[in-house]
Amino acid sequence: MARIAVIGAGMGAMATAARLAVAGHRVTVYERGTTYGGAVGRYEREGFAFDTGPGLLHLPAVYRDLFVKTGKRPLETCVDMVQVNPAVRHVLPHHDIDVTLPGASHGGVATALESAFGPGAGERWNAVLGRARDAWDATRRPLLEEPLRPGARRSLGEDPYPALRRSGLLRRRPPTLAEVADRELGGALAELLTGVVRGYGIATAPASATVLPYMEQTFGSWYVRGGMRALATAVYERCLERKVAFVFGAEVREVLVADGRAAGVRLADGREEAADTVVCGIDPRQLPAGTPPWPSDAVPARGDGVPGRITLLLALRGARPATAVHRTIVHAPGTQVTVLRPDDPSTRPDEEHEAVTVSAVPGPGTSEPTELLNLAEKAVQGLRERLLWHEVRTPADIEAATGAPGGAVPPPALAGAGGRLLQPANTTALPGLYLAGGWAHPGGGLAHAGMTGALVAGLIVEGAEFRGSQ
Repeated sequence: MARIAVIGAGMGAMATAARLAVAGHRVTVYERGTTYGGAVGRYEREGFAFDTGPGLLHLPAVYRDLFVKTGKRPLETCVDMVQVNPAVRHVLPHHDIDVTLPGASHGGVATALESAFGPGAGERWNAVLGRARDAWDATRRPLLEEPLRPGARRSLGEDPYPALRRSGLLRRRPPTLAEVADRELGGALAELLTGVVRGYGIATAPASATVLPYMEQTFGSWYVRGGMRALATAVYERCLERKVAFVFGAEVREVLVADGRAAGVRLADGREEAADTVVCGIDPRQLPAGTPPWPSDAVPARGDGVPGRITLLLALRGARPATAVHRTIVHAPGTQVTVLRPDDPSTRPDEEHEAVTVSAVPGPGTSEPTELLNLAEKAVQGLRERLLWHEVRTPADIEAATGAPGGAVPPPALAGAGGRLLQPANTTALPGLYLAGGWAHPGGGLAHAGMTGALVAGLIVEGAEFRGSQ
């Protein structure tokens, strides 16, 4: 039984801790804050409650697998998780288009798009997502289910999206997502594709980013009643069941090194905690430079360019309409805003009120709360007249809560773009030190961060020969 120190209590770190504890190791999690969950937080005021991090889960199979592998009770007995249907509403006010797409129905999506965008729109959309499926099939295993091996960065740097032949997109270089959207979809329909991807915080995306809307449409969007914080609580409680120890208010300042390998952590108060293995579940940039000696690709070179988010938490008078859609994306030229309206009694004081969350990556037209409210009004009728109060959360607030420099929110890893959208490997140049969470392979988002748990635990338990899930 090895002693394992885990830095941070985010979702990827906790997923790793639970799996390692099941394997018989003695695991201690050191968290700088006062609670677990990392960015998956909850804000409550006057009977209203809001998710302050991710509001939806994609690829729920990741957490189903975690609960199957770490205990007797499956995920569904620990949280009330429901698939969102309709899946999403898109509002393009500058084109006078308002379309709601059903969940789990490619045919239904095509029909809705034909009605909103004109004949052929549904066929073109499904054709693009069909090619996205080919890209998904080509990269799913090395990008999501296997450790990032030497040489994989070069092969995954090649864009797997099979651009439409005779489109003029393959003459000199792999096409960007914007070029694919323009040539293969065209017009307002192209904005749907680029807007969905922009919501992940990826400004200049390769064509392979089409796998993100493909993933959403194929596997659905899921909500946990009580908010996504309830999922974080379920993972935390599973860790406690497996005898994982948590130390809160314990900021790690240094990874200790002895005999050429990780040997524990030094805390901000000067205490040294010995360990046989260390798992860094936070952004490695939060640790002092040069401690430990990172390899050249171990710290996210693109980290400083990853944006944070600005979020408005809105308390509204008046009941949530029965026709309201859980998730609406309001598209404007060069930007987009996501509006979440969960039908969840736990989010509001009574049926005569509603809690709404509005978020965007800051940019032209979305840098100020007033600008977000203007766009959100396109999704919520009578928003300003109904508004009781609102709270603003900026990237600086996220940095204060999680320690992430600039409040950056890591996007999921993507193939293509010469490998610049890949995160660091889970192994490092220092034996006994591993990286988990959104700032490690395979990147950010609830599902991807959870995947690091399986990868890191596999590498520690089985060694370098671990090949990933089968």
